[in-house]
Amino acid sequence: MNQAHIHLLLNHIPVILPGIGLLIMLGGYFLKSEIVKRTAYSIFILGAIVAIPVLLTGDGAEEIVEKMPGIDKQFIKNHEHVADTFAILCYFLGGFSLIGLWASWKRKTFSNLIGFATIVFSLVVLVFAKETGTTGGEIRHTEIRSQNVNSTITIPNDGKDKD
Repeated sequence: MNQAHIHLLLNHIPVILPGIGLLIMLGGYFLKSEIVKRTAYSIFILGAIVAIPVLLTGDGAEEIVEKMPGIDKQFIKNHEHVADTFAILCYFLGGFSLIGLWASWKRKTFSNLIGFATIVFSLVVLVFAKETGTTGGEIRHTEIRSQNVNSTITIPNDGKDKD
């Protein structure tokens, strides 16, 4: 198993977990349940932890993939730039969630404020998660590249025109 394999194995986890954490956090506020909110914080923390090996295996995956035929290095560079920002935001969300988890556990008066701030910040993280996933997919999946979208449909002529 090489770094590209590990990268591909783990890379969806930090992209998906902020959305799951957000839904659970909203559920915690709707149900007025600190246990549910703590679960959301734990999910955000898990996303940040998994983002570490994903980022660390990115360069190794790049070395393998850029040698493959048909790979445009610009797509790799775009993904790398967005992924670096996304990873940093994941780490902040995880760290912020540690504080939120502690505040909830200790029943601090500012616990609710941290929860709301975590919801807002997770929305920012989700924007970068989407962009990171898209730019990563564009490296190998030509069908999702915006510049390859053709608005006209060409139907091949089989020589049987009926005029």
